[in-house]
Amino acid sequence: MLDQFIYSTDDVLRMLDALVMDRGGAWWSEFLSAHATSCPFLVNWPDENLAEWFSEGMLAPGRVLELGCGNGRNATYLAGLGCHVDAVDFSAQAASWAKDRAASAGVAVNIQCCSMFDAAFTAGSYDLVYDSGCFHHLPPHRRRDYVELVHRALTPGGSYGLVCFRPEGGSGYTDQQVYERASLGGGLGYAEDRLRALWDTALFFLRVLRQMKKTDGQGPCFGEDFLWTLLAAKDGPA
Repeated sequence: MLDQFIYSTDDVLRMLDALVMDRGGAWWSEFLSAHATSCPFLVNWPDENLAEWFSEGMLAPGRVLELGCGNGRNATYLAGLGCHVDAVDFSAQAASWAKDRAASAGVAVNIQCCSMFDAAFTAGSYDLVYDSGCFHHLPPHRRRDYVELVHRALTPGGSYGLVCFRPEGGSGYTDQQVYERASLGGGLGYAEDRLRALWDTALFFLRVLRQMKKTDGQGPCFGEDFLWTLLAAKDGPA
């Protein structure tokens, strides 16, 4: 790492980014290409919790922002329900797969290939922000930026949906170990109390927090029990 003169808080954040965020868009494209048939997230079906929330009326079609859309399985599902979907992914390979999937399904999905923190969107314009498998790859010093991004993107009363690693699904690293080892491992696992500390606050009201239901891998939905599913609403109940 280059010798950097540290003066401001932003300097500290950039230094920490350089220390632990060694997995840029090119790395993720190579990883996804190499694990196209083995990565559990790269299947053809939407998350079981997402399908459940729509079928039970907890969510309704509207404007959606998906953070880390991967191969586009959830974005395409949402667009098929009648949602206006904007999606972001760091990987050019993932963005290409997502575009092809949406085109094959005959639905419109607007996809940006960039960091979520660089994505262009209109503040306060989304009824749902959804993240399936991106959040647990963020280093600890970017959590606050992430929460603020979600809050800024949502309409008042809008919903935030998350799928992330439970403790048994993650690397097992503590926040301190992330910086000691200059790595997140395969992603960070979250205990229930830590998710509540982020999403059951003055900014959000927690509606659902449960273990994901494991499915048989044959569709029509994706589910693995080493993951959490979470649904929160901005600024209290809608």
